[in-house]
Amino acid sequence: MAPTIAPVPKDLKKRFQTPRQEMPAQDPIARGKNFQEVTLGLEAEAAKLEAYRCIYCKEPECVQGCPVGIDIPGFLHEVEKGNFAEALGILKSTNLLPAICGRVCPQEEQCESLCKTGKSKGNRPVAIGRVERFLADWERAGGIAKPVEVAPPTGKKVAVVGSGPAGLACAADLAKLGHKVIVFEAFHKPGGVLVYGIPEFRLPKAIVAKEIANLEKMGVDIVCDFAVGLTATIEDLQKAFDAIFVATGAGLPYFMDLPGENLGGIYSANEYLTRVNLMGAFDPEHNDTPVVRGKNVVVVGGGNVAMDAARTALRLGAEKVRLVYRRSHDEMPAREEEIEHAEEEGIDFTLLTTPVRYLGDDKGRVVAVECRKMELGEPGPDGRRKPVEVAGSEHQFPADVVVVSIGNGPNPLVPRTTPGLETKKGKIVARDGSGRTSMKGVFAGGDIVLGAATVILAMGAGRQAAASIHEYLQTGTW
Repeated sequence: MAPTIAPVPKDLKKRFQTPRQEMPAQDPIARGKNFQEVTLGLEAEAAKLEAYRCIYCKEPECVQGCPVGIDIPGFLHEVEKGNFAEALGILKSTNLLPAICGRVCPQEEQCESLCKTGKSKGNRPVAIGRVERFLADWERAGGIAKPVEVAPPTGKKVAVVGSGPAGLACAADLAKLGHKVIVFEAFHKPGGVLVYGIPEFRLPKAIVAKEIANLEKMGVDIVCDFAVGLTATIEDLQKAFDAIFVATGAGLPYFMDLPGENLGGIYSANEYLTRVNLMGAFDPEHNDTPVVRGKNVVVVGGGNVAMDAARTALRLGAEKVRLVYRRSHDEMPAREEEIEHAEEEGIDFTLLTTPVRYLGDDKGRVVAVECRKMELGEPGPDGRRKPVEVAGSEHQFPADVVVVSIGNGPNPLVPRTTPGLETKKGKIVARDGSGRTSMKGVFAGGDIVLGAATVILAMGAGRQAAASIHEYLQTGTW
């Protein structure tokens, strides 16, 4: 859909002089002891003021920066006027998960990085994600949005394997087009990485559940405790469905293969966060899921998942949480906002340092991490300077819990159990822009194709695949 462009406003100077609206947040000390959401969202008047900062460019580059192509000027224009229902309708025409995207998308690297308001001297970009989140929260608080229009049934059935962001986005678009969609999820709750990987204090699970409930109202069925590749194979699904979309994500954790890595108390970030987030270990009064609550916790890594693990350990009662990262602050891949929140809460950033072995006690439990100092060398292929070990710099930190957060590989279950499905380095090979794989009628997208990426990129892949599936179902052409 072409962006809705409002007339160029005449009050540009006033718009430029309006400061970016800050989002209130819990006190850093208080929030480090609870799992409630850290940021509290914009009030209505603040959201309108923030929307007012948009200058309605003739060629809105912010839309180009959004992987799902949201009509950003269109919904901001309605928010500015106080027409929240209309704004939400525009937003949901391309993104049915605004409460999630408004919270976890890296807007500063996507839509907001191209905002022309932010390119004017002394100004900051329009906080597009905050306004998006406001609209979703407004609806959840009782606001009424225009219902999503669903086309008449086509009689076609599509299986979506995986209920993470790619799977949900694909399911939503297919349901709108009138196809019958059944989503298969291996865990006991739908949402994929949104529920097992992202902590409650950054993305409350009730919000994910609400967004999924909206999909179910559109006619999408979700079947949990169903591991495609074990419970049934892709070949089995082909007998019952007209098309299949595989979106099983990147849930295979990487380790460093260090001495002592199998000691008790050493987790992958995946296992640690799944126990706490999905299985409720943070609330032992109501859940029977064990997790080691260490006093001295070391988290290895510098991405968003590492920040989540470190801040989770703090909330579980750790006295000292040390984040060990082999490069400097400037090379950390985590969002700046997440780094700032972690620093505010007291996480110790031990930079230019890497673990080399783990030490245990006579019961086989980790008690310390031996590290080596690093320095930065020449830039590598990705443009970041390569870390180089400093000889003779070994030193130790006490640790009764270690969380290894150095990335994930593609989920191997479907590739291993699907003969004829082309893969490369564990990832499913799919055509750019369509998600079509080497098997007729089987599509793939999200992290299982891209490798571990962002929520919004996965959603964009899901939407592209949905368009391609729709074309295939109409024409039969592969």
